[in-house]
Amino acid sequence: MSTAFTLRPEQPGDTGAIAKIHQEAFGPDAPIPALVERLRSLKAPLPSLSFVAQDPSGNALGHIMMSHGWLDAPGRIVDVLVLSPLGVAPAAQRKGVGTALVAHAIQEAGRTTAPILLLEGNPAFYGPRGFAPSGAYGIRRPSLRIPERALQMVRLPSYTPEMTGTLVYRELWWDLDCVGLR
Repeated sequence: MSTAFTLRPEQPGDTGAIAKIHQEAFGPDAPIPALVERLRSLKAPLPSLSFVAQDPSGNALGHIMMSHGWLDAPGRIVDVLVLSPLGVAPAAQRKGVGTALVAHAIQEAGRTTAPILLLEGNPAFYGPRGFAPSGAYGIRRPSLRIPERALQMVRLPSYTPEMTGTLVYRELWWDLDCVGLR
């Protein structure tokens, strides 16, 4: 069963609703709201992109964010996008909100100069939504806490096959212990 919603860029008044979505989706002690807050102010070659799914009354149902990371490639450091977090309010889960947010994120990532969109997540969810295991393209995980199959990617318009190497997260991912699936 689907629910009516629209997708839009995050607005300044959304911070509380987004934090609540991630607390409900990941648990009250999860560092995800702090991660989102720090990603908002990240100074990076690729800006953070943040989108909200909202119902017709304006209530936030879900949130997705992409931010800057690096690919430590043999010939150079490549700026890439990392998709995380994706959170959907429990009452809106399994109603198409997460799927729509992921599709929107891929579309918007394709409008940037980033050649690759990477994430760590469940292949059963992200695979049917356009992501492929990154190892098949020669891209390694930044931590052994990430199962090999969980690091996934989408090739964007500026991707070229020599873009292989290791994903490198920004320092704040490590500071907040947000690396590795739990």
